[in-house]
Amino acid sequence: MAPPAIRFSGLTKRFPGVVALNDVSFEVQAGCCHAVCGENGAGKSTLGKILAGIYGPDTGVIALDGREVRFTSPRDALTAGVAMVHQELAFCENLTVADNLCLGNLPARWTLISRAVLHQRTAELLSAIGATLDPTRRMSTLSVAEQQLVQIAAAVGSGARIIVFDEPTSSLSEGEAGQLYTLIGQLKARGVTLLYVSHRMPEIFRLCDYVTVLRDGEHVCTQPVESLDESTLVHRMIGRKVEQYFPAHVDAVPGDELLRAERLSRPGRFRDVSFSLRAGEVLGLAGLVGAGRSELAQALFGLDPSATGEVFVRGKRVRIRSARDAMALGLGFVPEDRKRQGLVLQMRARENATLPTLESLARPGGLVRMRAERELAKTYLQPLRMRESAIEAPTAGLSGGNQQKLVLTKWLAANSNILLLDEPTRGVDVGAKAEMHAWIDQLASKGAAVLLISSELPELLNLSTRILVLRAGRIVGEVMRKDATQDLLLRLMTGLETRRD
Repeated sequence: MAPPAIRFSGLTKRFPGVVALNDVSFEVQAGCCHAVCGENGAGKSTLGKILAGIYGPDTGVIALDGREVRFTSPRDALTAGVAMVHQELAFCENLTVADNLCLGNLPARWTLISRAVLHQRTAELLSAIGATLDPTRRMSTLSVAEQQLVQIAAAVGSGARIIVFDEPTSSLSEGEAGQLYTLIGQLKARGVTLLYVSHRMPEIFRLCDYVTVLRDGEHVCTQPVESLDESTLVHRMIGRKVEQYFPAHVDAVPGDELLRAERLSRPGRFRDVSFSLRAGEVLGLAGLVGAGRSELAQALFGLDPSATGEVFVRGKRVRIRSARDAMALGLGFVPEDRKRQGLVLQMRARENATLPTLESLARPGGLVRMRAERELAKTYLQPLRMRESAIEAPTAGLSGGNQQKLVLTKWLAANSNILLLDEPTRGVDVGAKAEMHAWIDQLASKGAAVLLISSELPELLNLSTRILVLRAGRIVGEVMRKDATQDLLLRLMTGLETRRD
């Protein structure tokens, strides 16, 4: 009998104050898609990074096809046929798509790079995954979803026989995710082994053959996906049952208008966007990647001073030219890219949580009252099930889910009552997602106005009072909660005619 494609034996990995993996052992069969599940901080991404040569284990062994390997760098892993699609994107943002995709193997003669060959090779890599990006665009101009597609193209194009996918669809639209599912089927047919880290239950049951559950860095189980149902898998992941959350705010009558936009425009991004948002309301914003959703939220928060149009806050016309202006008016913004726009990674979690409220925590002269800062952070982070030890940890070392909780906490602590949430549950586990949904509902129930941008249509359908659909930068429909379905939203998002009874 052939040995497994991957065998993890007794893997342990420690970071300062945290045991990320503790004596983890399991096998991955060749040519299958093997899911790795668990709560945020369970050790899933750490396991993938050890396999990809980014980290080395403190103890334990990895064997590929029965042969023990020890990687000291990602290059070692790639040479052995292991590639990784990361949840957290890392590129040379000042370089083009083509430069990034071929950075390790630039087509050059002597010291001159052949741009024609470079762009042809890039087009082939992108075409292999169904992406149609311009190879000459700089990475800094791409959306998070577009950057994710570039990363997937790089991993697939490397010719690796083992690929680690770490939350690959967390920033992709429904259509792009569907393309990825097709690609995964093609990779399996070619005999490629896939280690698939995801929090999305439908993906796991659709794509994966086996599933391994980790909890608090320890191995819980490994078994065929077909032997589980969703509720059992979730219970093994988080150690408790999670019921679907039904929001309370949708039964209340919305209050006064807190935010109104009239004819908001930004050339090439969005045009003539008008809407109102009332107290106690969650207004969903749906659209494909590139429709202008994130750009609209950034303009409302003062991050795009070139945007035109009128904005009214609590009935008064205002000029929001900076984030400081927006915060002074009671606006809070959870950006799509938490690492670049939502957090200062070098700071501790406590320090990030209190950034918008530092003035209220400072003594005369500017020194921060650390005890008050710590208590404020604990007050808002602990209800989101964030451990007290993590509150003092460096932000860069936290799991993606805990980082996302930090971004949310800033605006809780600042008492913002107009919240612009762009993909607020991206990359978080099912338990944390339920907690965040409850948090959004509680805010609306207490009179906050929430603009919710999400690529997950079930999330929009469950939480929104009504949903606006943005296509090619323009609002093409408004759907009330009682009328909203995934089919209707997808048809509006893609420009297909709606069905007629």
